[in-house]
Parts: sequence; structure tokens; C-alpha cells
Amino acid sequence: MVQATPFLLMLSLALVAPGFSARKQCVLSGRWVNDLGSNMTIGAVNGKGEFTGSYHTAVTATRNEIQLSPLQGSQHRTNNKGQPTFGFTVNWSFSDSITVFTGQCFVDENGKEVLKTMWLLRSRVDNINDDWKATR
Repeated sequence: MVQATPFLLMLSLALVAPGFSARKQCVLSGRWVNDLGSNMTIGAVNGKGEFTGSYHTAVTATRNEIQLSPLQGSQHRTNNKGQPTFGFTVNWSFSDSITVFTGQCFVDENGKEVLKTMWLLRSRVDNINDDWKATR
């Protein structure tokens, strides 16, 4: 029995280790919800790091009815550390504006995947004199 113990320990470590490494991988594909209730779905990331999806925002500055909007993006594909950087553009279906997001996918201390992003929204304005108020 004493000789079997090291073998069982090695076997259990081999079986558990893939679970630990898998939790450290952050995968963009799937459904994401932010703190405000907006949600997006990202499809499969192809070999070039490109992806498409959709975004349904919970907040808007327009009085138009919110609609599901398409997104296109790119993930940094040479990142072997499992927490990739990425960027994507949302072309809002219900307004004359576009938002670009850039960020990184992280795995927190509880093994939960989290996207941290910053964004810029550009709205259409009637003339160049209003350019100053077109980007948030």
C-alpha cells in the first residue's frame, strides 16, 4: 500500500492539473453580461484572431428603440499566456454612432473569466464645428 501511494498521488495530480491550466485560459467566445445589464455574444475566434458577434446595450443616449447591433473584432493571437488582449467595433443599428472597445480577458482568483475594457463612442454631428462633442 505504501508503494501505491506515490503513484496515486501522481495520477491525481495529473488528472487535476489540466483543470488548473484550463481555468487560466480566458476564452472570448460566448455570452458576456456587464454591470449595467448590456450583453454581447462573441462567436468563434478564427486562426487569424478575428471574430464577429452581436451587442445588445442596456443604456443609450438616444430616444430610439434599442436594437441588437453587430460587432467585429480581433484578438491578439500570439498571446500564449491565456489572457489575451482584444478589440472590437460595434456598429449601432439604432443610431448614427459607432463604439470601439479595447481590453483584455482575465481569469480572476476564483477562476471566473472577466473582460476589462475601455471604449470610445463616436456620434455623427451635423458639421465640423460640433466635432468636439462627437466623441465620448
